[in-house]
Amino acid sequence: MRRQVLSILVENTSGVLSHVSGLFSRRGYNIDSFSAGVTADPRYTRMTIVTSGDELILEQIQKQVAKLEDVVDIKILEPDDSVTRELMIVKISTKSDLHQGFLTINEIVGIFHGKVVDVTHESLVIEVTGHTGKLDSFLDMLAGYEILELARTGTTGLSRGADNITIME
Repeated sequence: MRRQVLSILVENTSGVLSHVSGLFSRRGYNIDSFSAGVTADPRYTRMTIVTSGDELILEQIQKQVAKLEDVVDIKILEPDDSVTRELMIVKISTKSDLHQGFLTINEIVGIFHGKVVDVTHESLVIEVTGHTGKLDSFLDMLAGYEILELARTGTTGLSRGADNITIME
């Protein structure tokens, strides 16, 4: 099984999210990650979908999505030719030993270029941005700390350079 990141430009209309997710549901395709947001042109939304499957399945997904009425453009974001990021916010208990092991929580946050965004007597909220693997490694480093809550945005991304841009008139 191979993982693939799709960048899909769609018309910003009601129901477009339902059409795209419905296609995956009807065909039994899995969505590993999904993010969407309006572009610089408010007529369009960019969806980033991470999915996985064998070559035939991934090709079918791309073809089926491209056939949808609201889809303007679809691109595969290859790792070497794109920039992808994910945001994670994690709340840990301050009742955990903040000096356990080799590193303190502040040192771990610093290593991963994260930021402590909220502190209370009971918890600490940390924001980390990066590749999915970086966020997974950050979570591994938090082993032993009590994670109270965790939220991840899912992957979003763009192709690199100016050669692969869809310009709408």
